[in-house]
Amino acid sequence: MTNLPLERTVYIVSDSTGITAETFSHSVLAQFENVTFRQIRLPFVDTLQKAEEAALRIDRNAAETGMQPIVFSTLVHPEIMARVRQANGIFLDLFGTFVSHIEHELGLKSSHSIGRSHMAANSEKYRNRIDAINFSLSHDDGQFVTNLGQADVILVGVSRCGKTPTSLYLAMQYAVKAANFPLTPDDFERGVLPSTLAPHRSKLFGLSIQPDRLAEVRHERRPNSQYASIEQCRYEVAEAERLMRREGIEWLSTTTKSIEEISTTVLQEVGLDRGG
Repeated sequence: MTNLPLERTVYIVSDSTGITAETFSHSVLAQFENVTFRQIRLPFVDTLQKAEEAALRIDRNAAETGMQPIVFSTLVHPEIMARVRQANGIFLDLFGTFVSHIEHELGLKSSHSIGRSHMAANSEKYRNRIDAINFSLSHDDGQFVTNLGQADVILVGVSRCGKTPTSLYLAMQYAVKAANFPLTPDDFERGVLPSTLAPHRSKLFGLSIQPDRLAEVRHERRPNSQYASIEQCRYEVAEAERLMRREGIEWLSTTTKSIEEISTTVLQEVGLDRGG
């Protein structure tokens, strides 16, 4: 009996980018901690020829490994889906699982339109996302302080605690205009928020992090520097949390949380509800 982790190939097959299926597969496969999954994305499978090629790849992998690969699919065209389903894999039809139930409930047939979920490139929601991304990029790390009044939320915290990736995730997924601003030793010495943030106190949300994890992250950026020392990290984290408590700013620790979890908490705490 081997103690080595199991290994399994996973194919993400889609008539569009495959991002929806890939995201869903990550959540499902994360439940199996002792298995190593090798994920292969096959996007834009939108013709029978491409479906044939995808099916042959799946069959070849099954023959080489002696195990059926797991196939997550968001294919909607019946003939294309049928060809891929014939392959020697464990086929999980993400759209079909739900679409058939909704068709039955509504008494309507779905359009089965290829790439339908990505046809809204010119929609207002899409433009809102682009605007939010541009806003977050230009207001990253306090580099641009004008127009902060347009922000939906302003993330504050010490350098390298997760402000930038959270800001961009909020913009990309929810069209939230998220600025972020660093809290620095100068702010701690003064004991007050930077003056540029004071008028926008209601939009502030704080991020913190455990000092040892912060030191690891900073060492990757500036190895063996004072900036990355555990003493400096302990000082900055303690002072930042003290300042946020004094100013009445809601905050959370990012140490053990994913970007998705952090962003969801920010949305809830700040009272934002965006469908993106």
